[in-house]
This record gives sequence, structure tokens and C-alpha cells, in this order.
Amino acid sequence: MFDLFPQTAEADDLAFIDGFAGGGGASTGIEMATGKSPTIAINHCHSAIAMHAANHPDTIHVHSDVWALDIKSYTNGRQTWGMWLSPDCTHFSRARGSKPTSKRVRGLAWISVEYCQKLGPKRPFVIFLENVEEFLTWEDFPAWKAAMERLGYRLEWRVLRASDYGAPTIRKRLVIIMRRDGKKIRWPDATHGDPNAKGFEASGLKPWRTAAEIIDWSQPCHSIFMGKEEGRALGIKRPLVENTLKRIAAGIKRYVIDAKQPFILNMSHGGRLEPLDQPARTIMTEKGGSRALVVPTMVQTGYGEREGQKPRALDLHKPLGTVVAGGAKHALVTAFMAQHNLGVVGRPMTEPVSTITTRGTQTQLVTSNLISLRGTREAQLDKTALPIDAPLPTISAGGNHAAEVRAFLIKYYGAGIGQGADEPLHTVTTNDRFGLVTVDIGGEPYVITDIGMRMLTPRELYLAQGFPDDYKIDIEHNGKKLTKTEQIAKCGNSVCPPMAEAVVRANAGSYVQ
Repeated sequence: MFDLFPQTAEADDLAFIDGFAGGGGASTGIEMATGKSPTIAINHCHSAIAMHAANHPDTIHVHSDVWALDIKSYTNGRQTWGMWLSPDCTHFSRARGSKPTSKRVRGLAWISVEYCQKLGPKRPFVIFLENVEEFLTWEDFPAWKAAMERLGYRLEWRVLRASDYGAPTIRKRLVIIMRRDGKKIRWPDATHGDPNAKGFEASGLKPWRTAAEIIDWSQPCHSIFMGKEEGRALGIKRPLVENTLKRIAAGIKRYVIDAKQPFILNMSHGGRLEPLDQPARTIMTEKGGSRALVVPTMVQTGYGEREGQKPRALDLHKPLGTVVAGGAKHALVTAFMAQHNLGVVGRPMTEPVSTITTRGTQTQLVTSNLISLRGTREAQLDKTALPIDAPLPTISAGGNHAAEVRAFLIKYYGAGIGQGADEPLHTVTTNDRFGLVTVDIGGEPYVITDIGMRMLTPRELYLAQGFPDDYKIDIEHNGKKLTKTEQIAKCGNSVCPPMAEAVVRANAGSYVQ
């Protein structure tokens, strides 16, 4: 056991204990709800403690296995009004893809009983426990619940979705609230909702925060058609594996080719969004600015499909501004999020991000460059046959990949009888656009000239989880900065701060002055 900051507070202070997980989102939510960071924060990971201390310097930080900790020695005789526990969920979550294996990890929830017994009459008046939904199927759940009831607690639980409380992620978690002070357990009302839901306008809710809000559009999104050596030079994986390519193709079909409502990102005015029904501003010369049309989605890549299962991708419905895949500055850019672990095609950019995992690789940004066909020779392509392995006239100049795009989509989603990549392109009908890879936007035809994909950055993932913009994640520990892998792991393990804030605020009452 190691005390990073072994200070103590005054004995008459009410204390709050956070057995935090990952990046410390619960503590951030507690501070947002009460105006104070937790009194004591406990974690077995020293780098997690270091990140927490950088963001909550007034908290007593205890680096310890929860079972080895004498919790009473840290409360210093104070009454604890609240405690938040986030026991490890990896041995409950179906995201693991296999049956739970560790009874010790699954039994971490018993620490609530352990701490309450050690604290005796000074045990918390209110306890919050957060975990995945499968926690309710834990074989010890009935016995654990009965033990907490014998300690004087009433228990209620609900599954809450972080996007309903202002976090731009759909992450769902089981929250159990336990009280022993005789006061009513209160559940927070949702503050945000699905803007497309029936009756939303009369609901008084704010629209869900979207994936587009958290994307850094200045980050490059490299072509999926790069070779191995090109990718190695940039530190990215190329070529992509077959299942990933299938998911990208599925997302391109759903969120670009078949999308009904793409939207425009004005890159010359700080990323301002502009409605599609305004005068055409989508194609600009290099001197006139750099607006980009975006049809967003995300692609998820961490887990493979079962045999016969459709490719998975997420639809983001958000603008993809500066994130271009090497196309000309006057080209439009579409984007989406591809999903690789949940059996879905994707999510629009206008919806919250999917649940963030500790790997942070399952949701990825996919972009496609578009160039207008109106008034050009390419506008006549639907009337002519063109070899698929030959570049489109004009469009493929400057390193675009129009021919590869066409062959790519025909390979995975071409309709009709199909054909080889070395044959002339068959006649394309109005209902079969894969040969041309065309997209109609406001009645104007565009051709896809390249497709890019990248992982989200740690900062984007923390923003998606609902952390504040200024939350410190690239901190130093033992003289070295945390790696991106460590930062992402702590994000995936963390609680969404807006959800924790809502739950704590609803139950804090007179305990917070």
C-alpha cells in the first residue's frame, strides 16, 4: 500500500469515498454535483492514481488493493455521507466475448460490505455502485443484496444511458443506489433525448450530444488503399484486414451512397455547421475557403463477425471537416463511424458515440472524398462503359483513388450479376450506383474518389466519455508521459462524469453545503 497524498481532513468534515475506476470519471461527476472532489480516492493502479491526483489535488489518494486497505484509518473518525464503487466489470461484460473466469474479480462488490462493517456507525448514508447490466446475473447477487440490507440499506437499481445526461456516448450502465438514512432514493430525470423521437419537441429535453462534437477535424485520415510500406511510414496498419474492409463498405453504402441527409461543415469559419437547404456552398475554390460536406459514421474493429453475420459499422451523422483523405481542398468530404464489436453497421455523426472500450479501437472514423460530376465529362459516365481498373478521367489526378474505390465497393456490395475488376464496367442503372460510386447531394451528382480511416485520439475518446475539455490525460508518471494505450485504457474503464453528476446531485441533499 502506498499513500500518494496521506493528508487528513478535519474530523467534523463529512467524507465521501470513491473507489474509482480508470480515469476517475465518477470523481469528476461528484465534484460537478457537490462542488468538492471526493475526500478519499482508492485505486490499485499507480498510474491511475497519478492521473486522478493531477485532476483532483485536494483528494487523499490511496494506492492499494481494496481488500488490503484499512479504510477506517483514512476517514479519521469522520462520518462518511457517500461512497461510490465501480468494481471491475470485465468479468461480467458480454463485450469480453467469453464466459467470466475470475471469481475474485466478480466478487469485488463485496467490498461494500467489508467497508461498511469496518466503518461501523460511521458507514456511508448513501452508496452508489456502477457496473454493467450483467452484474444482476452474478451468482452472489442475492446474497450480496441481503448482506447490504442487514447493514440497514434499501437498494434500488436502474440501467442508465450516459447520452440521456449530456455525455456524447450511448454507454449504458447499471447503477445501484443504497440508502440507510430513511430518505427516498431519487433518480435523476433525463436532460437530453433523441431529437428524432416522436414528441421530442414537446419534451423539454436537449438533443443528444453527437459524435461530431468530439472529433478533431484537423487530424489526418489516411487512405485505406495505401500499401504496407506507406502505412508503416505513417505508423498505421495497411492493408486492412478483410472484415474491416467489409465493415467500411457497409458503412459507405449506408451512410454515404444511401444517406438521405448529409450536412455541410464550413471549415473556413471555425467548423460551423450549415443547413443543406441553403444556397450551394459545398464546392469552393482553394481561395474561397474550404467547406466540406459530411455524411458521418464510425467503424468498429476490435471483434470479428460470426460466420454469416453482416459486417458491422457505426453511423455517425456528423461533419467531417478538415479530416480529408488526401483529396483536393475543393472536394467534399463525407464521414462515418464504423463499429467493429457490436454487430451493428455504425452510427451517424449526429448521434452519440458508441460505448468506449479499454482498447479504444472498436470505433473508428471513416471518411470519403467527393468531387462534383456536374458539368464535367464524368457526368456522362453513366452512359459509357469504363474499365474498373482504369483511373477516372481528371478525378484520379493528384493521388486520388477513384478506380480503387469503385472496385472496392463492387467487390463487397455490387448489385446485379457482378463482374471482374479487369472487365469493362457493366451498364449502371439508377438503382445500382456502385459501378460509378456516385452520391446525389441536393440533386447534384458526386463521385467518391478516396476513402480514409483512422482511430480516434485519446482526447477525442475522453470528450466522448463526457470528461471536461481541460481534463489532464497526458500526465507524467515516474518521469514518463502516459502512453496513448494507457490513456485509452483508463478512458474505457472510467465512469461517464455527466451520469455520475446526475445521480449524485439527485441524492446529495443536505449532505452538501
